[in-house]
Amino acid sequence: MTSFPYGVVRVVIMQNGFNRFGNFNNRSPLRTLVNPQEIRKSWRSGGPVITGSIIVVCVAVWLIEIILRFLAPEAYMDFVFGGVVSPSLVLMNPWRIFTSMFLHSTNVLHVLFNMMALWSVGPLLERLMGHWQYCALYFISGLGGAVGLTLWAVIEPAPGWYTYALGASGAIFGLFGAVMVVFRRVGADIRPMLIWIGINFLMPFVISGIAWQAHVGGFVTGIALTELLTNGIPRLKRKSVATRMWIYGGFIVAALIVILVLCNMSNPRLNLSL
Repeated sequence: MTSFPYGVVRVVIMQNGFNRFGNFNNRSPLRTLVNPQEIRKSWRSGGPVITGSIIVVCVAVWLIEIILRFLAPEAYMDFVFGGVVSPSLVLMNPWRIFTSMFLHSTNVLHVLFNMMALWSVGPLLERLMGHWQYCALYFISGLGGAVGLTLWAVIEPAPGWYTYALGASGAIFGLFGAVMVVFRRVGADIRPMLIWIGINFLMPFVISGIAWQAHVGGFVTGIALTELLTNGIPRLKRKSVATRMWIYGGFIVAALIVILVLCNMSNPRLNLSL
């Protein structure tokens, strides 16, 4: 493999009719998410195993939240607030960056909308990039979402540092950015997708409580990482996508961690603990 598989992108577009954003590869049967034989078959054929696994985990965690909220409210509060991400806690409890990506509010629209968005773009990217490269893109974009929240806390300290966020949307916006880069490179019509992304970016102005900062952070991270994968150092273009993901993904992660550390120099909670 000498470059990002643009030929595969074109074939996938032609085979699946990806001229509309809503038509991304969503034809995979749901049985591939629960049947071990189907999972193995789907893995070998480049099917959406990682995407399906993320959806299953997010929905399962959401159901646990619902059960706890009605049967054990105190346990529900411990469960949720023990996993949400907050700029003031991101260095002291770095695991929150990832646990928050599997938590959603108990409003069914939150988890439903996010999982539908993930299923609309995830299978295509997973097929194009490979399972583990796609998985890396997803979680690195989620890290970018946490960095977006932290950068905003520096700009707007109150209540920025004590903002709590949960949900997969930061990582999903990273996938939006990745699809936009790839489709633009192959000359596909991305206008419907841009409209969809624009609507999502405008939602915080209509619905309160949406962490738009995480959306922006994930989106920018997804674009930056995919741009490097597709248009990075010429000498690395002969390397496989997996190798380039290790190199560029590692660079992006290191850069995001440096940004987090620098931002936390003004973290009031961290300064108090010192």
